[in-house]
Amino acid sequence: MASLARVILDYQSGELSRDEFVAQLDSALATEQLGPTRLLETLYSAHHQAPLPEDLYLEVRRRIELLRVSNVAAGGEETGIQTTVELPSLRSSSAGSEGSAGLGGTASATGSAANETIKGIGDTLNNRFVLEECLGVGGMGTVYKALDLRKLEASDRKPYLAIKVLNVQFRGNPNSLVALQREARKAQVLAHRNIITVYDFDRDGPIVYLTMEYLSGKPLSQLLRTPGYQGMPVRAALPIVRGMCAALAYAHERGFVHCDFKPANVFLTTNAEVKVIDFGIARVFQRPEEESDATVFDPGSLGALTPAYASPEMIEHREPDPRDDIYALGCITYELLTGHHPFDRLSATQARNSDFKPQRPPNLDTRQWRALRAALSFDRNTRMPSVTRFIAEFDNEARAEKSGTLAWVGLAGLAMVCAATVGVLALRSGSSRQAAQTEAANSQGDQVDRANGASGVASSTSVAQTTPSSAAATSIPTPSVSSPPASPPAPAPKPALTLAAVMPTLDKVPCSALSGAVQDHALTVRGFVPQRYGAAHLKETLAALPGVETVSLDVRPVADDKCDIVKTLAPYLVRNWQVGRAASLQMRPASGLLTEHDSLVVDLKAPGFDSFATVDYYQLDGHVVHMVPSHLSPDNQMQANGSYTIGSSAGDWTVSKPFGSEMVVLVVTPVALFDKLRPESETRADYLRALQARLTQIGGQYGQDRVLADFAPITTKAASP
Repeated sequence: MASLARVILDYQSGELSRDEFVAQLDSALATEQLGPTRLLETLYSAHHQAPLPEDLYLEVRRRIELLRVSNVAAGGEETGIQTTVELPSLRSSSAGSEGSAGLGGTASATGSAANETIKGIGDTLNNRFVLEECLGVGGMGTVYKALDLRKLEASDRKPYLAIKVLNVQFRGNPNSLVALQREARKAQVLAHRNIITVYDFDRDGPIVYLTMEYLSGKPLSQLLRTPGYQGMPVRAALPIVRGMCAALAYAHERGFVHCDFKPANVFLTTNAEVKVIDFGIARVFQRPEEESDATVFDPGSLGALTPAYASPEMIEHREPDPRDDIYALGCITYELLTGHHPFDRLSATQARNSDFKPQRPPNLDTRQWRALRAALSFDRNTRMPSVTRFIAEFDNEARAEKSGTLAWVGLAGLAMVCAATVGVLALRSGSSRQAAQTEAANSQGDQVDRANGASGVASSTSVAQTTPSSAAATSIPTPSVSSPPASPPAPAPKPALTLAAVMPTLDKVPCSALSGAVQDHALTVRGFVPQRYGAAHLKETLAALPGVETVSLDVRPVADDKCDIVKTLAPYLVRNWQVGRAASLQMRPASGLLTEHDSLVVDLKAPGFDSFATVDYYQLDGHVVHMVPSHLSPDNQMQANGSYTIGSSAGDWTVSKPFGSEMVVLVVTPVALFDKLRPESETRADYLRALQARLTQIGGQYGQDRVLADFAPITTKAASP
């Protein structure tokens, strides 16, 4: 179990979210071998190095003090009272550090919400539900395994249930209680074996929570994130796909759209059941009786959407539709089969603007791929129209079983017809043969009578030698016997293709940042390649590698004068793309073709941990303009999986001479890249030296996997005269 110092460090580095930190706090305190005084010193030391948010700092301190009280109550000594260190209030030491939720964001919690008690493991809600274990953290709350004391007193065989405690930031939202009440009410309508059973909602002071069925197992997201997971065969994936489809089809028939369907909301139980959870922001799309509700409260306004699985229409805030869930279903199914997101975890609008086309998984037949591709359409009008239709097209086993039954019936009928036909033909053939034999015998008898009459008694042997049967017997040839042709030798099996065998070749490409993926004998390479090397040369080189049958390239050229940028940031870009492009940078327009006086507008997607974004514009003249952070946009903190836009049509940053091949670069780090703002513009050489040194330092302290990069090459030109 992690120590208090480790848990705090993991939170400060972004390894743990706010709710995960709270969930692990009591376990860390319970397993520490230190006394309360030493724990307070640990807290002070960690807080001094990197200040914690005020409410978390005060909560940790409160729980350490409770340990002291419980120690005395149990008969122990209250050690360290006279030596308790003086801990300053966070109000002075961290002023301004938590004033914003990130890039262009608003405060994550109100002042009153920040001082509210936070519930965690070991706490009790309404003197009834004891929180025992953190099961997961969702968009709106943290889910705990809880012991129901009333059921325990009644000797209930299943005293456990799951409780979703609303996140701190949602408590300040006046609609949060309405959201939870709606979820409980909807769950009573959505009673299905593939949908989690929700019991009720309640509150304990400021704490709002929901009680639901306790499930033993793991979310699908945990399976997909297993190291080395590269997908599963269609036959193994079909039970999961069927379960998801059954739950969504049932909800859609009753007028509900899930609106946040994603792997984390699909639960695989130990009993091999599939349960869809968290209809927390599901919205009714057929609701004549609730039309007045829609103008009062829209659960989608709470912002609990997941960009990688949200349809373009959801991101654009259009009216919900069952086909929104079908888009998410397609993304999850693709990921289940291949191990990676169909659009490299880009949002639907970013992928659409980039004209991103998913590659066909090699284990799908034509009909299955057609169904999956239709589910992934960016346009509702061409998207798969219903979940029922999708599973009917995608489930090849059900189709085969149905086709097999029909084929058996057809073959049986055909066999009966054939048998009857053969019988009739045989009967006709037998009658004809019998008539011919009778006629021949009669003819032969006439010949014998004539012979006997002509020459008296004749030798019977002379007649026997002239019978047709004897002639036939002497004329049948003996068939020749020949040995079958020798089978050609079996071809030697192709050597296995591994990414480890490919990477040395990719690393040798000069001035490049290339990410590879291998499936069977198919190789896919994405990234950036220098113009002088060329994509055609790269493909030819890769195709010659042992074990490679097909090569797919998704590479963009980089101007030769950008080699210093690529060399500095290639390791971080490759790592980013290897994990599915967890952080991304997308220019507007997606083509990257810009004209003099055009505004620089950039869309960012944050990785799955709290982070800081640095966006730099590398100009043709050898200078770097710092877009974020800068005096114009100083706040560069991003929330996990958040989406942000830098710049605007108003012209925060505009294109000016000289014109040519330039580049915008995103660097994502777990802490601020530099302690203070750099000058608005500086030479590229000076900046790259400072950047490389700082990235090496951060990677060594927080882990290389926490430093990511993405490139957006652009081409600028002068305005037409």
